[in-house]
Amino acid sequence: MSAPSAVTKVVVAEPRGFCAGVEMAIKALAWMTRLVDGPVYCYHEIVHNRIVVEAFEDAGVVFVDDLDEVPEGSPIMLSAHGSAPEVVAQAEARGSLVVNAACPLVTKVHHEIRRRAGSGHDVIYIGHHGHQEAVGAMAVAPDAVTLVESPADVDALAATRGRGRPVALLAQTTLSLDDWSAVRDRVVDEYDDVWLPTRSDLCFATTNRQAAVRLLAAEVDAVIVIGSPSSSNTNALEAVARAAGASRVVRIDRVDDLPADLSGVVGITAGASAPEHLVEQVIERLAPTGGVTARRAVDEDEYFPLPAALRRVVPADELALDRTTPASAVLRELAGAAR
Repeated sequence: MSAPSAVTKVVVAEPRGFCAGVEMAIKALAWMTRLVDGPVYCYHEIVHNRIVVEAFEDAGVVFVDDLDEVPEGSPIMLSAHGSAPEVVAQAEARGSLVVNAACPLVTKVHHEIRRRAGSGHDVIYIGHHGHQEAVGAMAVAPDAVTLVESPADVDALAATRGRGRPVALLAQTTLSLDDWSAVRDRVVDEYDDVWLPTRSDLCFATTNRQAAVRLLAAEVDAVIVIGSPSSSNTNALEAVARAAGASRVVRIDRVDDLPADLSGVVGITAGASAPEHLVEQVIERLAPTGGVTARRAVDEDEYFPLPAALRRVVPADELALDRTTPASAVLRELAGAAR
């Protein structure tokens, strides 16, 4: 007989888990595995979650960090984080079927960088050094864009470049709202002529998940954040939970990472690239004696259709089902087919 659970209640954040961009990218890559014979090559991890990546590796997808590793004439998927223009061009020259699964919100930032750089702005881009989304965005106009991570970076930039030219402020979509706001405020203080987007570049799903975890953070004894350490939005959720007053915050990749000493009321959220079945597994392992409740910040029903390259080849009746088929179901089907 197993020992009784010390967890009295679980509170799940809503929304949590897959965002519209991740939904689109996972379903797109799954379609590629169905449509072509032989391996599909994906430039970088399709999303920043090891469980998702492992599921596709089991299905025969080969993830590469250099397109020179891809045999000529192979099908190529470009990841959800957005790719540099030269990478897109190289893929199109090398691949047979090329599907760009960049999130439309990331593509919007690329477009705005190109536009603002072309109009003579110095572009200040708030992001994380080395993150794939930031690398791709910086490559859109490398001579015009400077990456900053903190208000101190803005001070250093103003000291070296001066304040004479107009500035445009853009950002990595997966940042925490607090980090973005602090840098934005410093840029506005330091520069007289600043262009800002009418809405922040932060992904609506990122801000929605942060709002939800704020609601539950102060009422629980611990917050579990599900997602991989390479996921920027997952790390942001962890930081937001701490800032919102959570007495204990634990980030895990999978259910076996759960600490054994959790007790009382436990909150759960999941990064935008973390599958819902991981949430289900965590709840089952915690076995709360008082059941499960939810804290909802906002209703979310955004949908991004499959990339155009796939819409041209996927049967029309299947396209009609795409909107109502969750990526979590696609992943389960993929795992079953790989066994």
